[in-house]
Amino acid sequence: MFGTALEGKTVVLGVTGSIAAYKIASLASMLKKMHADVEVIMTKNATEFISPVTFESLTGKKCLVETFDRDFEFSVEHVALAKRADVFLIAPASANVIGKVSHGIADDMLTTTFLACGCHKIIAPAMNTHMYENPILQDNLKRCESYGMEVLKPAVGYLACGDTGAGKMPEPEVLFDYIVKAVGYEKDMVGKKVLVTAGPTREAIDPVRFITNHSTGKMGYAVAKIASLRGADVTLVSGPVSIEAPRFVKVVPVESARQMYEAVTAVSGEQDIIVKAAAVADYRPAQAADEKMKKKDGELSIDLCRTDDILGYLGSHKRDGQFLCGFSMETQNMLENSRAKLSKKHLDMIVANNLKVDGAGFGTDTNVVTIITGDGELELEKMSKEEVAGRLLDEIMKRTAGPT
Repeated sequence: MFGTALEGKTVVLGVTGSIAAYKIASLASMLKKMHADVEVIMTKNATEFISPVTFESLTGKKCLVETFDRDFEFSVEHVALAKRADVFLIAPASANVIGKVSHGIADDMLTTTFLACGCHKIIAPAMNTHMYENPILQDNLKRCESYGMEVLKPAVGYLACGDTGAGKMPEPEVLFDYIVKAVGYEKDMVGKKVLVTAGPTREAIDPVRFITNHSTGKMGYAVAKIASLRGADVTLVSGPVSIEAPRFVKVVPVESARQMYEAVTAVSGEQDIIVKAAAVADYRPAQAADEKMKKKDGELSIDLCRTDDILGYLGSHKRDGQFLCGFSMETQNMLENSRAKLSKKHLDMIVANNLKVDGAGFGTDTNVVTIITGDGELELEKMSKEEVAGRLLDEIMKRTAGPT
């Protein structure tokens, strides 16, 4: 997950009258586990769907409903909370509340606090499809966006009213990601275009069989995710993997080394940073059979030929100001072999790890790496791949100029 990205951040959840209100309990729990300070404000209608006590139990804070509460602290409550808030999410956001906040109406605790907040604001509509598609509602959403609020697209599916279409509130995991994107990371990569490669490639022997490796893509996906959360415009060229794609990243799926070469070289010239974490096959069958090869008596040999050297191409075509980082998976002589690759491929940095070290290698959620540059080495202890990604991007940003 995201470790302590939300530690010290105040997240205000505004819950309105919708059947989806019960799902926000799960979101509140997720945020607390990430060490966020979670405050919940409910409309009166929302309390018909879920009790304020539920949120109070999850957050350890009083759930606010009434604007005028005799059990108050000295500071004016809605103003004090508005000053502390780092992000304010209204989810589910009913058509009624969207209409109010789009026109500056503040007639309850939720809308009053929302209007007083100067932080990043997110609205997640949830309603019947026909209500959502109503031109008045759409105009109100555009009005919210014109005031700098982030409006999320509702999911499409079967609704509580029995209709099928747009109007479902995004799932708590999606809302969580938008909150992390908004306030979880310093936006030091805004203006940067980043290209990441990840996963294995598959080199066809015949329509049934192929040559590949054990790469799962987890390290490259972590780099792409963290770069996007830090504000970068990220393109991820991915071989075939079974993990979920990062939410705020453009993903280009490929199968073979040749396809990855074509996808990478098509966009590499416009990138500020390239991180090549993919485990690309070095060899492919010289000729792939059109039909399934039948088993026969005796041995079988397959002629192999070299695949395109993607990293070699990138190193020889690197433009001024572009930063190129490669990865090196070794089983012996890790530093020596990685430094040779750094020089031969004209890289600015290489991330080396040893497959035989506990906690490193393919398929794990952790990694143990050494970041190597022309002027030194930085050996990192075992940590999650997302933490490695963060440290790697820190080192890259130290060595690159400001936004292009």
